[in-house]
Amino acid sequence: MTELQLFTNENCDGFESLCQINGGASWYARDLMRMLGYESFDTFERACINKAIGACTTLQIAVLENFEQVQREIDGMLVRDYKLSRFACYLVAMNGDVKKPAVAAAQAYFASMAEVVRKYIEKAENVERVLIRDDVSDRERSLSGVAHSAGVEHYGLFQNSGYRGMYNMDISHLKRFKGVPSDRTALDFMGKEELAANLFRITQTEARIRNERVRGQHSLEAAAHEVGRTVRNTMIRTSGSRPENLPIATDIVVVKKSLKTARKEFEKLDRGKGHKALKAENH
Repeated sequence: MTELQLFTNENCDGFESLCQINGGASWYARDLMRMLGYESFDTFERACINKAIGACTTLQIAVLENFEQVQREIDGMLVRDYKLSRFACYLVAMNGDVKKPAVAAAQAYFASMAEVVRKYIEKAENVERVLIRDDVSDRERSLSGVAHSAGVEHYGLFQNSGYRGMYNMDISHLKRFKGVPSDRTALDFMGKEELAANLFRITQTEARIRNERVRGQHSLEAAAHEVGRTVRNTMIRTSGSRPENLPIATDIVVVKKSLKTARKEFEKLDRGKGHKALKAENH
């Protein structure tokens, strides 16, 4: 296997030279892995590829069109690999460890290709937010089912108790405090840290109900409030952050739309002469 250089701002042409053009432009994941500074394919797949596939699924973008599993011979051995579209390479890089200089360089390179990427989603955090926000929705549905089975009659009051415990204010007050439109959920404007904290609050509330067999509207509201209060105190103790003071982030709806638009812009780069011109420009 040819020795690959790490991805740097100076050798982006190395990435373009690795493009496979049979059946459309694609890149092997193991080649990208080495350029991004990873050594273990299992680690790379778990930390970057699987999250990138999750983002595609959340965006309702065809996974198989962007992540094709293949068998590939490397140094005489048949190994598992993926053929990635340019958009898939972008998602993989955005889920990489930004402390690795090669990952940071790759993120900057992909962000330079499309105005929509530069404007809304050049930060890796926004791509991660898409995944966490989807997880929050899944866990909220699960919590709703558990709470109703345990005797919740007014789910809005139960839900509000969890927010009150975490934020010291009702949901409606929280939205006014943060400047979130009244007809939207505050979750869509939360950054990665705040979303993750709410995901933890929701999962722990469900676990509390199950493990302690909490029953009845009043008791369930009290449990949700107590879990929210615990999460709040943990955030203040560990990071000094009060959740209500965390800054709002770009509307997740805008981020999702921008990701879909970015995919189309990346596809244009790799169509026929457009892709050949891009390769020539980078050599």
